Amino acid sequence: MLSTLKNAWKIPDLRKRILYTLMMIIVFRIGSSIPVPGVDIDYIKKVVDQAGLLSFYDLVAGGAFRQFTIFALSITPYITASIIVQLLTIAIPSLEELSKSGEEGRKKMVQYTRYGTIILALIQATGISVGLFRGALISKDIFSIITVVLTLTAGTSFLMWLGEKITEKGIGNGISLIIFIGIISRVPGSFIQTYKLFSENQINIIQLIIFAAVAIAIIVGVIAIQQGSRKIPVQYAKRVVGRKMYGGQSTHIPMKVNQAGVIPVIFAVSLLAFPQTLSLFLKGEFQAFITKWLSPNGTPGVWIYIGLEALLIIFFTYFYTAVTFNVEEIANNMKNYGGFIPGIRPGKPTEEYLNKVLTRLTLAGAVFLAAIAVLPTLILQLGSIPFRFGGTSLLIVVGVALETMKQIEAQMLMRHYQGFLK
Repeated sequence: MLSTLKNAWKIPDLRKRILYTLMMIIVFRIGSSIPVPGVDIDYIKKVVDQAGLLSFYDLVAGGAFRQFTIFALSITPYITASIIVQLLTIAIPSLEELSKSGEEGRKKMVQYTRYGTIILALIQATGISVGLFRGALISKDIFSIITVVLTLTAGTSFLMWLGEKITEKGIGNGISLIIFIGIISRVPGSFIQTYKLFSENQINIIQLIIFAAVAIAIIVGVIAIQQGSRKIPVQYAKRVVGRKMYGGQSTHIPMKVNQAGVIPVIFAVSLLAFPQTLSLFLKGEFQAFITKWLSPNGTPGVWIYIGLEALLIIFFTYFYTAVTFNVEEIANNMKNYGGFIPGIRPGKPTEEYLNKVLTRLTLAGAVFLAAIAVLPTLILQLGSIPFRFGGTSLLIVVGVALETMKQIEAQMLMRHYQGFLK
């Protein structure tokens, strides 16, 4: 990785892209320190500390949610809007046709996602200002509420623009990098807090060694699964067109073990957070019930929460894989271009074979995702290390780091090919 970055820095165009990305990241971190006007930050910190479900949003926002800065909503409305647009693409035929209509269709889909982001940001900002953190408002008049709502919505809109600019002029996927930076920005604080607890003898060296070993094992496992794939061999029949012969070559279909990435984890956590969010508004017996039976901070709620999280991750892994990897379409394309899997007849038998392989691979990826997401919670239940770098965080961080490095390598390879052709 270091050698790749070193070689990329030597290429002027790539160096400009890397510097542009770094500058945008600095802008993001500066904005994450600017508080929303007219709000009592201490009140918000108290609510966030009491409600464990808000820790995920604070994690993605890089601590901006707890500090209630202009980027408090982070990029989560954009992620939600993107997921909704993808699901609607499957349900609505006109959107499906639009998504397949080339560059113009892609621009339209991006535009719909932007509109959805603004709408969701307005809804979330209003819900937070009027409902969840109403007690934090220094002045509760309509002008103060509108100011807070518009500030939070503008912050999310700016982050969306920032992410798109990084994707266009920088290195890597801008939205993913914003989440990546938000997560790793909290690592130094966690190290300092852990060191303080260690110096005060509240945690011992054995706990630290076990935690470090588990963290390294999770990182290695995540890399192995993220990179793991099964190559399905494909042979193309020879055909004569005019005086030329085409086909006859061998290739393969790469089927990844973790086809869905970290999306199932985000889906599962968001769904489990819904009843806990309601409990913040509907206090009393409902809140007590949710805290006890369906909360990562309750007893025995933490064990029920862990079990439901694992089941939901497995379910959403299968669901999202089925959405993104169309076995029927791949089998038909192979048949149309004269391709076949050795020993398997083209058409329906090929589709059934690919579906069988995909189901088995998805099971392995789903179980792994569930284990990675659940394991850190189990470790924290047994220890008292205040390290919030859990399984979800590691999945996002490692996945984004690998994808960014792949894009840098692809950019370098493209420039080498250009030099060769010249």
